[in-house]
Amino acid sequence: MIIDAGCGDKMDEKSADIYGFDRRENLDRTMAAAGIGAGDIEVVLASHLHFDHAGGFTARDASGSVRPRFPNARYLVNAGEWDDAMHPHERNRASYFAENYVPLREAGVLDLTADNQAVAPGIRVQRTGGHTRFHQIIYIESAGKTAVFAADLLPTTAHVDVPWIMAYDLYPMETLEFKRAFVQEAIEREYLIFFEHDPSIPAGYIRQKDRRLYVEPIS
Repeated sequence: MIIDAGCGDKMDEKSADIYGFDRRENLDRTMAAAGIGAGDIEVVLASHLHFDHAGGFTARDASGSVRPRFPNARYLVNAGEWDDAMHPHERNRASYFAENYVPLREAGVLDLTADNQAVAPGIRVQRTGGHTRFHQIIYIESAGKTAVFAADLLPTTAHVDVPWIMAYDLYPMETLEFKRAFVQEAIEREYLIFFEHDPSIPAGYIRQKDRRLYVEPIS
């Protein structure tokens, strides 16, 4: 299973430059370094469908056609998120690119999921709202321990402070409400948190000392 897949490589050079993409590394190379190829992935799980998370779900073939990037995978997308992505409005259409997800439905590899459910043994999703209406985080549970792929609820370690909320969030008060409870839960239960957008700390534990929150990176 892979959770989200980055921006992908379909975006033209001008757009990639606008967003400051660093193309020295990409998903193919990092998977190869871990001994994994695209054909090994059986499940692709989306936190949401913004281009910086779902762009890598599809790729262009030699003919220029867009196809699912992982040929042997089923793609799991929250049903509400799918509907919002298929009906973008003025505020969110710059983040939803149909080429990243419509080909999944056309290829028959799309599975729509409900809020707050188990999607595989030890893997469950929790709707947070906030960033998008149906944005979700992913809990990974094994051997009595829990890791959480926090996606854009906690995009970087700076966002562990409850009032630090991205301007991109469509429903910031939903983010605030969910994050307030989640951060305390993460501290008390010692969740390992994955910070998808942090450039230097990919994962760590949220700690609190003298009422100050900070992240203890994993070694």
